[in-house]
Amino acid sequence: MKRIYFLMLAVLGFAFTSCSQQQARQPISHSSGTFIKESIKRNKKLIANEESLIEAVISKDTAKAYVASAKGYWYRYDVKNDKETLTPKKGDIAYFDYNISDLDGKQIYSEADLKSQVYHVDKQNIMMGLRDGIKLMKKGEKVTFLFPSHMAYGYHGDNDKIGTNQPLICTVTLTDLKPGASEKNKPALKTETENTKNQPEN
Repeated sequence: MKRIYFLMLAVLGFAFTSCSQQQARQPISHSSGTFIKESIKRNKKLIANEESLIEAVISKDTAKAYVASAKGYWYRYDVKNDKETLTPKKGDIAYFDYNISDLDGKQIYSEADLKSQVYHVDKQNIMMGLRDGIKLMKKGEKVTFLFPSHMAYGYHGDNDKIGTNQPLICTVTLTDLKPGASEKNKPALKTETENTKNQPEN
């Protein structure tokens, strides 16, 4: 009986020693430099393909002059206003109407669908291309923008009529522009000392 008892103790002791000597293994990582490189390669190919589609649209529209922006989209002026000098800047309020079409010119959303917009410049989230493009415009101007998908709704689309990685044509009319409150126009706050000076004496 004692032999069985000691044998059981020996087995348990061996098992305990084996478990204590096991080292924790590092979690397996599935991410790699190769995956990132392939992703970059796919994105570059996608952008190049969309740019070629946009260039095809521009080449067919020989009656209009297009401008290539530094941000990677193109635009043309349908109505230009040389009398105005102000363009929207951060904090201003821009009022605009717009519609959205695909590159074939098929309308996705009309102005009636989208309704008139009131946009606090650089203080609200809107389509990346519009966020930048509106700052090029002056009151009364109408501009047509050709946005690759990364300047529009990207990979996810808008979860409605705009699909995955879809380049878009947006025609925008800046109907009004109102300057925002600048730091210079804000009333200065009185210091505690100034407030004390202005209080009536008892």
